[in-house]
Amino acid sequence: MVRKHIIVEGRVQGVGFRYNAALIASKYKVTGYAKNLDNGSVELEAQGTPEAVDVFIMEIKKGTPFARVTALYQDDIDIKEKEKSFKTF
Repeated sequence: MVRKHIIVEGRVQGVGFRYNAALIASKYKVTGYAKNLDNGSVELEAQGTPEAVDVFIMEIKKGTPFARVTALYQDDIDIKEKEKSFKTF
């Protein structure tokens, strides 16, 4: 099990990016959250198997038809026990 803190920059607010991230998380059984930041980027935390989190990150990098990711930064962070879902804020 791994957990990543992720910052995504680009056209990622107001274009369904967080909703899409939640759909991808559900598909790969990844838990965590996505929320908009005041600077126009999106912050995510993603937890799951190393393979699932890697695929999740690759998928969100693609963006959506309306979203465009220009940069993605990630760091390993501590796992949150008993987390059961992926939320958007």
